[in-house]
Amino acid sequence: MWPPFSLALDALSRSKRALLIGLGGGGDVVGAFALTSLLEQFGTDWIVGGVAWERSPIDPMPGPRSLEEIRGGRPCGSAAVLADAETTNADGVHFSESRMAGHLGRPTLLLDITRGPVAVAIGLAEAATELDCDLVVVVDVGGDVLAHGDEPGLASPLCDAIMLSAAAWLARAETRAAPGPAWQGEVIAAVYGPGCDGELTPSEVLERIGGLGAAEALLGAWGLTPEACELVEGAAEVVPTEASLQAVRCARGERGTTHIRSGRRTVELTPLGALTFFFDPIKAVDEAAPLAAAVGPAVGLDEANEALKALGVGTELELERARAQT
Repeated sequence: MWPPFSLALDALSRSKRALLIGLGGGGDVVGAFALTSLLEQFGTDWIVGGVAWERSPIDPMPGPRSLEEIRGGRPCGSAAVLADAETTNADGVHFSESRMAGHLGRPTLLLDITRGPVAVAIGLAEAATELDCDLVVVVDVGGDVLAHGDEPGLASPLCDAIMLSAAAWLARAETRAAPGPAWQGEVIAAVYGPGCDGELTPSEVLERIGGLGAAEALLGAWGLTPEACELVEGAAEVVPTEASLQAVRCARGERGTTHIRSGRRTVELTPLGALTFFFDPIKAVDEAAPLAAAVGPAVGLDEANEALKALGVGTELELERARAQT
């Protein structure tokens, strides 16, 4: 039996300050930002952030950037920096989070995932403690975080898997220990704009969400409001993203087939794309998200990549490395 759809909203309303993380790198920070519209209704303060991994057209260097490759901002825990509008990678490329910081006029959190899920979880606990956040929400745009690995359109499973695994580790009390008092907050995962990134189809994402329900992991859902749509559109003017904008099109009633990524990806605009589904990361990893479970023990990026390759799943890291050699 599925839990009532109030559980996630209760957690959001109880929170004094939430850390909203776009878990897929690139423009996922815009999808996370959409949730600030919901938080504002509860009077909940917020900080947004994401992963230091830009798409190849923006940063040709393959893979995510480590803390050592981030210029500017200030350290925040062992796996992140607080980025400002001037924060770049070692090659001078601005991160999506840097652009978001400039848009908001306030810092954003930029995560290093190169040391694997446990290191990310510990770093998130430290950052949440430093930033006085009592809730962490990791947000995927599109729903490929729930992929099983055999979906024909799946293209970027690695970053998602590491981050969902990290969220599950963070939600487990034994992983929260950091120097000083342990963080005592809550952790929620979310899918914004199901099917809007052109990887899993709406029907595939809906099936995966059904799997969350069967695992008693589903916590609730929320539909994009006109105010949230305006927030996304404003952020997308400065942060390169197409997928997050497709959810806005869905919310405004557009239907049919469209293309993103210079025509390489097809998106079906449906009512489903206007929703955000919330779920329990521990139950998801234990029962409904096999790729995140597979990378859980990895202590570095390459080890996590090899774990997915062992399942026969190709990754965005391999694609970027191959592209860089041509």
